[in-house]
Amino acid sequence: MAIINPHINFNGNAEEAFQFYKSVFGGDFSTIIRFKDLSSDDFQVSEKEAEKVMHIALSIGENTLMGNDVPEFMGRVNENESRSKISISAKSREEADHLFQGLSAGGSIEVPMNDSPWGSYFGMFRDKFGIEWMVNFELKKD
Repeated sequence: MAIINPHINFNGNAEEAFQFYKSVFGGDFSTIIRFKDLSSDDFQVSEKEAEKVMHIALSIGENTLMGNDVPEFMGRVNENESRSKISISAKSREEADHLFQGLSAGGSIEVPMNDSPWGSYFGMFRDKFGIEWMVNFELKKD
């Protein structure tokens, strides 16, 4: 069965917010990736965006709270709506495809399912009800 984890978008203060969440919930950061960590010839990162958080995950018991800073080129997050996505961690590539295809039917795809630059199989969409989702399958590391 898939695991569902909340994912929150921020306007440049994701790390500050997650330090606060950690102080309240406890737990440990299982992942912190900055935009500069993914910089390459194909994915240029400006100095202004380099230190911003591309992905952060806080383990809270058996759950994970995740988030990121939204790059300025994507516009500001409206802090009163559309601030979060539901992130699904699939158990297989086939389950990821099934969930993505089923939930995105009638909606709009933002990022098609594909191997990501950070090493997972990933896709993102808004369903027909306006809810934003991310589907992720962690690829096996050699």
